Amino acid sequence: MSFGSVVVAIVAILAFAAMRIVKYNAQRDSTGPAGPAIPPARESELQREIADLRERVKVLERITTDANQLEVRQTRAIAAEIESLRDQ
Repeated sequence: MSFGSVVVAIVAILAFAAMRIVKYNAQRDSTGPAGPAIPPARESELQREIADLRERVKVLERITTDANQLEVRQTRAIAAEIESLRDQ
């Protein structure tokens, strides 16, 4: 067997393997993910829930960042001082 024949055989094997991989991936993608498909009503419910959770995260982020600002701390200190003066 000559060197050229070996090269042709290796290229043929690699081409065959590449075609099998592409075929396998195409079949897997066309059948979708493993498991049952989510009904459209449930999917829309999940999308609304995700949107609600994202909004909650935004609010929590705003609360945590606002609570650390100097102006907010000063405002809370003034409010606490006013309340303590009311109690006297």
